[in-house]
Amino acid sequence: MEYLDFEMPIKELEDQLEKCQIIGEESEVDVSATCKKIEKKLAEAKKDIYKNLTPWQRVQLSRHPNRPYTLDYINAICGDTFMELHGDRNVKDDKAMIGGLGKIGEQSFMFIGQQKGYNTKTRQYRNFGMANPEGYRKALRLMKMAEKFGIPVVTLLDTPGAYPGLEAEERGQGEAIARNILEMTRLKTPIITIVIGEGASGGALGIGVGDRVFMMENTWYTVISPESCSSILWRSWEFKEQAAEALKLTGNDMKKLKIIDGIIKEPLGGAHSDRQSAFKAVEKQILKSFDELKDLDHATLIEKRMNKYLEMGVYKE
Repeated sequence: MEYLDFEMPIKELEDQLEKCQIIGEESEVDVSATCKKIEKKLAEAKKDIYKNLTPWQRVQLSRHPNRPYTLDYINAICGDTFMELHGDRNVKDDKAMIGGLGKIGEQSFMFIGQQKGYNTKTRQYRNFGMANPEGYRKALRLMKMAEKFGIPVVTLLDTPGAYPGLEAEERGQGEAIARNILEMTRLKTPIITIVIGEGASGGALGIGVGDRVFMMENTWYTVISPESCSSILWRSWEFKEQAAEALKLTGNDMKKLKIIDGIIKEPLGGAHSDRQSAFKAVEKQILKSFDELKDLDHATLIEKRMNKYLEMGVYKE
């Protein structure tokens, strides 16, 4: 188990509890009362730390190396029914963007999302979850397929941004993302979007237009990462915590600004601390949202989706 800086008090108490239990097992001394005291302190410390997280601490949790990624959610929710589909039928198959058909119960869904890697080798293979234009074009191809067969779309957002390389720009990165945004606003099938990790910039928005948009509790969604914002405004990454505060990137901020429809609660300690509970929470939200959208005709669905985005923001003429 890996610990973040602000989780060190929890690590110390867990180490103490482990030592106490070992002493009890290896000697005849009764340490049950001591262990209970440590367990109580541990529970209080967890509650105190995780109920008062700063925006920057939530950013750190969203990047936790043990946090479940898109395929973890899909495989847990769909089981053996998930069938991954590949390629944009133009350039190649982008490994940072995955998609395919899967079932929850008897209902089919088209799942699309960014996929990160678990170690150095898989991170390089997945390009750190940063999709190229062909990734967004693959996503659009799958959405159009879902529309054709009347299958609802579920998008799972977890990316530090679209790939900013020269070759991506040469192949039309901006056009690919803009095209997806346009086509998603008028897609004739329900779209449910969930931010499960990092939701950065146009890289996330390229598959982020939905009838229902949710964020998991310890995720972030904004135009730029706190580090990049800090480097632009202060010429240094040292002010990333202030940048995270100013960007209003947490679920609570997004809910107040009416950018998202709701926040999915995570287990105490983050999604990685109890994966099965996190998977169940996401599955429950997908089914609830689909139940709200399934009876809407195409014209009403598109009208409500467009109005949802037209009403965002404040402006003066």
